[in-house]
Amino acid sequence: MNSKRLLILVLLFPFLFNNCSNDSGIDGNTAGTPLNFGSDVSKNFTGQILDESNNPVANVAITVANKTATTDVNGVFIINNATVSQNFAYVTAKKAGYLDGSRSLVPTNGMNNVKITLLSGTTVGTVNSGTTGSVSLPNGSKVTFDGNFKTATGQAYSGVVSVIMKHLDPTDASTFDKMPGMLLAQNASGEERVLESYGMINIELRGAASQKLQPATTAQIEMPIATTQLSASPTTIPLWHFDETLGYWKEEGSATKQGTKYVGTVSHFSWWNCDAQFPTVRLSVTVVNSGGTPLANVRVGIRRATNSYTVNGITNSQGQVSGLVPANETLTMVVFDSCGNIVSTTNIGPFAAATTLPNLVIPSATIQSTLVQGNLLKCDGTNATNGYVLMRYGNQNLLTNVTNGAFSFTMLVCSATNTGFSLQGFDYDNLQTTNSINYTFTSPTTNVGNITACNTISEFISYRIDSNPIRYIIANITASGRGTSSGTTNAGLTISSYSINAPGTNQNFYLFGNTIIPGIYTTSAFSIESADTGSINVQTVNTVSFNLSTVGAIGQYIDITFNGTYTNSTGSHTITGVAHVIRDN
Repeated sequence: MNSKRLLILVLLFPFLFNNCSNDSGIDGNTAGTPLNFGSDVSKNFTGQILDESNNPVANVAITVANKTATTDVNGVFIINNATVSQNFAYVTAKKAGYLDGSRSLVPTNGMNNVKITLLSGTTVGTVNSGTTGSVSLPNGSKVTFDGNFKTATGQAYSGVVSVIMKHLDPTDASTFDKMPGMLLAQNASGEERVLESYGMINIELRGAASQKLQPATTAQIEMPIATTQLSASPTTIPLWHFDETLGYWKEEGSATKQGTKYVGTVSHFSWWNCDAQFPTVRLSVTVVNSGGTPLANVRVGIRRATNSYTVNGITNSQGQVSGLVPANETLTMVVFDSCGNIVSTTNIGPFAAATTLPNLVIPSATIQSTLVQGNLLKCDGTNATNGYVLMRYGNQNLLTNVTNGAFSFTMLVCSATNTGFSLQGFDYDNLQTTNSINYTFTSPTTNVGNITACNTISEFISYRIDSNPIRYIIANITASGRGTSSGTTNAGLTISSYSINAPGTNQNFYLFGNTIIPGIYTTSAFSIESADTGSINVQTVNTVSFNLSTVGAIGQYIDITFNGTYTNSTGSHTITGVAHVIRDN
């Protein structure tokens, strides 16, 4: 089977593998009452944000519950100790020029890996208020308006309306990375359901000033039905919209089959999805090799007996994966190697209650598995204690944190002729990285030895409070300037970052200014906000001075130093710091 012909049927996603019992905390609810996902827990998350060409996207704002981060040059983010529900976490990814992205999952006890593909926010057509108009995509997706529009505050809008529209074909394997959340839903009766998608569409409306708009009445949407789904597609199918606050789909209306399309009427826009719905149970499995060693980073999928399509999840470091599957159905579980080739097919079910399957053994004769291990060193030869290693192999980009320098990946090798991979390490403490280094897999263990981070990081922020250790920020930095060096009314400067200071901790740092003209300033013009300092601004007692020496064009450097004393709730403190950052906009 070609993995590019995947249909999103059910959700099998890496999540809480040690709690698959009936007391999961998720139950039927009355319509309008949010699903209950159990008690609050603290979990760790890491991931990579890519664009539609599979390139990493830097400076993406990531939010997981009460924590935020910004992706680095590799599109990577790390968020530790986020307070999420026991059986549900919602990760959002936002950057100007792209549609908002997200992923929902039930978190594991270890590091939760997330991949999100951001879709470009390109205008595909325009319509005018006061008259009927429509916009179409080449594949037949279409939206028709009656000419009545409103702003986010409910005011009538008059003028040109720009339409951003994306359609996702459920038979495309990349749809799962592009779609929001996961295919968890709440139906009109308030019950938890898993969905089988027959296509989904995202529409955003913008006014002349780029403000977000909505239909003042209703609009009609049309979505093509994939050829392979056409014969089995029902005459009438529920419509579901994605709730961007809750992180899952909610039933709202229905669509009818007209020829090779589903046509429906909607009253607002986010993502809309044509889906069949099924009662859910939770399924968990551990994937191991012939020797019983857990296999991490392995893609596992589930499909219904009446279909040949799957949706995939990734095993965690203990080889475990869990997810929602349709209740009371015979299912097929498949395992893929790192290049998308199926290496195992197993019939399972039906399941009437949450189930943990026996270990799924991938015989050594079927596929080569290898443990890649090594040690990331600082440039002085000591172990890196604060950083990560990025692996590129097949169609996967994988990352792992270091523990006192040590790192490891478990891989299923695609074939005897496809054994090359690369590693790149990042040392946060010393603002340095390794080159991208090429290697070849060996079995059963690929020991790459020591890799040393000695390349200078291109941008950084560092600061020291009193006599505490210096904090370094070498990734996840965004810097922007408004206006020109000659000064304008709205001129200003913003530098923001997410830093990893030590294993298990994180910080946000912000520096704001109302000018981009080089010079020496006080907090009447500049301010600092961080968890270390609180707010240092004109309203606080301080002597902090800011020396803005350089504000380059986009792609060039902004340089600013700051030092002085300030007083907060813990007393009087000194601060010194420097920002040498690349201007993004």
